Amino acid sequence: MRLAPSAPVALVVVLVLVSAPLFAHHGAASYDTNKLTTLKGVVTDFQFMNPHSEIFFDVTDAAGKVQGWIAEGVGVSTMSRGGWSKNILKAGDQITITGNPARNGSHAMRLKKIVLPNGRELALQSAEDYAGQ
Repeated sequence: MRLAPSAPVALVVVLVLVSAPLFAHHGAASYDTNKLTTLKGVVTDFQFMNPHSEIFFDVTDAAGKVQGWIAEGVGVSTMSRGGWSKNILKAGDQITITGNPARNGSHAMRLKKIVLPNGRELALQSAEDYAGQ
């Protein structure tokens, strides 16, 4: 049994289509990279994971209303090189956090810097920031 001459081409096309999602990445498009917001809050959860670590925290506004926020970091390997670990934050920790706010006005930000409860400051660079160096 012989394969049609177009079989190898069809196989390549199928492989490219199947692997396309592996190369997808959303970057910082949903955040306003021209603005920085700094908030004081209390950690409710910290997810040290790939592809993006997440810090969930509550902020009390001027009227006394509590707002739930999320700060999106980068992956574990990049954060680890910057001094982060899975145990660096725990629920109840008071933090000051700086990041690029979400463009849609939601209570979300792209993490840039955090001041830990002990006063230690950790700056975070994203893959896009490293590419510019």
